[in-house]
Amino acid sequence: MADLQKLATMLQELDDQMAACMKCGMCQGVCPVFAETMAEADVTRGKIALLENLAHELVVDAEGVKDKLNKCLLCGSCAANCPSGVRIMDIFLKARCIVNGYLGLSPAKKAILRGMLTRPKLFNALLDTAGKFQGLVTSKADEIVGTSCSRLMSPIIGERHFKPLAKEPLHAAVPSLDTAVGASGLKIAFYPGCAVDKFFPQVGHAAFKIFRHHGVGVFMPEGQACCGLPSLASGDMESFLRLVELNVKLFGQMPFDYLVTPCGSCTAAFKEVWPKFAAEMPSAIRHAAMTLADKAIDINAFIVDKLGVEVPTEAPKGGTPLTYHDPCHLDKSLHVTAQPRALLRSNPNYEFREMSEHNRCCGCGGSFNLYHYDVSKKIGERKRENIVASGAKVVATGCPACMLQISDMLSQAGDGIAVKHAIEIYAETLG
Repeated sequence: MADLQKLATMLQELDDQMAACMKCGMCQGVCPVFAETMAEADVTRGKIALLENLAHELVVDAEGVKDKLNKCLLCGSCAANCPSGVRIMDIFLKARCIVNGYLGLSPAKKAILRGMLTRPKLFNALLDTAGKFQGLVTSKADEIVGTSCSRLMSPIIGERHFKPLAKEPLHAAVPSLDTAVGASGLKIAFYPGCAVDKFFPQVGHAAFKIFRHHGVGVFMPEGQACCGLPSLASGDMESFLRLVELNVKLFGQMPFDYLVTPCGSCTAAFKEVWPKFAAEMPSAIRHAAMTLADKAIDINAFIVDKLGVEVPTEAPKGGTPLTYHDPCHLDKSLHVTAQPRALLRSNPNYEFREMSEHNRCCGCGGSFNLYHYDVSKKIGERKRENIVASGAKVVATGCPACMLQISDMLSQAGDGIAVKHAIEIYAETLG
């Protein structure tokens, strides 16, 4: 159990933040989880009612509180549509830290979050080894999507179709970079994120191609650590603060103009989540962490807004039908929506078609997909139906986590629709 005085302080902070909630129920209409379960406990209003008496509920049924809190995608749909401006994501993340501070982490989570994520070299080595032997227990599922499945692991992973670990992760192909500033006059730090590094290294290579084309100097230090979002989502402040410290020290080695990442969730973690927990950070790293947060930018926004890529006034017609899914962290947290569409429309080989409910959550939600796959899949199937209805042969997005979820849904249905990052489509235009 964590320090009781610390827990009491966090409980008081929660009470102050929840006072703004009017229980109007506007969150019901936009919550993807509630739409599938129709359970009041699954919607934000129900969770806040639970948290208002959190200290008592923890004594009565701490595990029950934990289960209800974790049944949330953290997609931010409720916060984006809250008329009172309640900082719901702050409340839920802090509440998870309180509950896990009271209960303690499970041995498995402790091993993953504190034993692996906070040791990037060990984390990479373990997954590199797993990647070499994954073929022994998996088989190809869909050539177009590039997914695999596994009967041997079905008791654990169910019927999921998943992206296999890359044969050559990005950190193996390009361990580090320090290139000179070119025509753009800009030097950036590049943070690919764990999923791009280990599942979608082609997205990282597309980014390098774009940086070279525009004369952007790139600093990519070796040994990058997780952004910390999985730790906070699991309620583990200890590993979150350790990951912040690792990244602050790593990126503090060299001056740069922007911290660019192709992962919407990582960008939101740096830019939105880190400042919310600045008070928890040691004073020795707080200022550097906030400087890093201030420089963080999504790669789509960097290319369009900072590099000034010119987009044709008329969208091309007659190419391969293409649609776009708005990742929750890019759309609802960072409001990056026009820039990826601009990049997609810049490629004359594709015809852009907007899908219905393009900014509705895909249902991934990180660990939500692991613990509540039945609900996650139902939400994902609705996304898949909208993609198919658009007539697209390619669906692009701006977050690798969404790419994993959408790949699973399209692969299981055998739709023959490829999944790509928006910058891959733009990079194709650069020869």
